[in-house]
Amino acid sequence: MSGQCRKIFLIAGEPSGDHLGAKLIEKIRDQAPCEVKFIGIGGPKMEAEGLLSKFPMHELSVMGIVEVLPHLPHILSRVRQTVTSIISEDPDILITIDSPGFSNQVVARLRDHRAIKVHYVAPTVWAWRPWRVHKYKKNYDVVLALLPFEPSFFEKVGLPCHFVGHPVLEYGADKGNGILFRERHGISAKAIVLCILPGSRQGEVRRLAPIFGNVLNILLKRGYSFHVFIPTVETVAETLPDFVRDWPVTVTILKGSKEKYDLMAASNAAIAASGTVSLELALAKVPTIIAYKVAPISAPILRLMIKVKFANLINIILNKEVVPERLQHFCKPAIIADDLERLLDDNEKEKQINGVAHALKKLGVGGKPPSARAAQIILKLLADK
Repeated sequence: MSGQCRKIFLIAGEPSGDHLGAKLIEKIRDQAPCEVKFIGIGGPKMEAEGLLSKFPMHELSVMGIVEVLPHLPHILSRVRQTVTSIISEDPDILITIDSPGFSNQVVARLRDHRAIKVHYVAPTVWAWRPWRVHKYKKNYDVVLALLPFEPSFFEKVGLPCHFVGHPVLEYGADKGNGILFRERHGISAKAIVLCILPGSRQGEVRRLAPIFGNVLNILLKRGYSFHVFIPTVETVAETLPDFVRDWPVTVTILKGSKEKYDLMAASNAAIAASGTVSLELALAKVPTIIAYKVAPISAPILRLMIKVKFANLINIILNKEVVPERLQHFCKPAIIADDLERLLDDNEKEKQINGVAHALKKLGVGGKPPSARAAQIILKLLADK
């Protein structure tokens, strides 16, 4: 591979994928013995690392049956555009990062293309729709997994799968400065700081924001006072102020990873939509409640397909509910308010933090950075091509 300019086409459709893609680009560039050109679809983090994005990534950030349907014609148009672009660019490797609906639509149309097809973030076939493993066998050459127990699900059908580790381990979520955060925002050491994370998609925020606002209202009536912060992402930054306008307290909306991690270090507790952010909170040692609702029409379908007892990865790894999960019918203000009040007690806080530590150890805290492992695999694939 030395001396040759190689080309990698990447596709990411969500903020978490943008972060993952950016770290991968950085590590590939650091380790590559030759020039590598990065093109594809990504967000601001990937673009900052030199990716030339074909269209705005946020157009792909939709989820759920009801949410996707109105956007379907436009998404299919973007699928065709992406396929045409890949054929034109003729990359050596095509890497799709999560966003399985869009990614599979693209890759299925490129089975005869010479590019090595890699999917980064193994689909959770162990949790729901296990038959998807056959689709990935048909579409991809290699899968990169975030969890140590995932490779066996793919290797048993003959699809190479490598465990690289969960990217949250290198986000820096455990490096925040809570003391400086409180000083910047004029908050005393004894005041209660709450971190609220209602999601990274419009539909999530629309459903969860009123519930979270009512939780705060209940706690205010019980005599609590607190400072509320919401770290946000590009996909919902514009509309978020509208969703929290009726909350009973002043809400400060933050942007950027540094502010988010400093906030976590300063927080007494958090309420969060299910997702990667729950692992960030775990690393930051913030006692957390996971709360989530999907559109009513999607819920019964998902209940039939999901094969695990828990939604939060910490609980899945430990096979018990260490972090409270309030999903769908249990995602109610009164229930979440009771949970939050309990977590403001020091004993309950320590109990959750200690339990979470066991799960983080299993995820590989303290090991080699996941992005460096992933980059090594990609570069080996290029060298062997």
